[in-house]
Amino acid sequence: MTNITEFVRVLRSKNAGPYRITLDLIFKDEETYNKIKKSGAITKELIAKLYRIPIKDIYEFVWYRQGCALKSTIKRPIPSGSMGEADVYAAQQHAPLYNIEIPEEKGI
Repeated sequence: MTNITEFVRVLRSKNAGPYRITLDLIFKDEETYNKIKKSGAITKELIAKLYRIPIKDIYEFVWYRQGCALKSTIKRPIPSGSMGEADVYAAQQHAPLYNIEIPEEKGI
């Protein structure tokens, strides 16, 4: 297994409005992007598992070729700015993505 950090330039989360968070995985280059995408190692199901949310709370899951990126938008657990919400900009919500491991047998 190889950790996702070996394949990406940027791993981040950001505010996508009061009820959504966008997750970005921007790969090092087009070759890496294509290999990871083709491998099927990163799926909506994996994102749901990492964030402990139902798949229906993943609003978008898009492989964005032009940016060599995977962009996913998920439901915020607590609306931005609400009582008990501690990350208005959603800038600290990418940590679960660091748990992505790419199996060696996927040909990467």
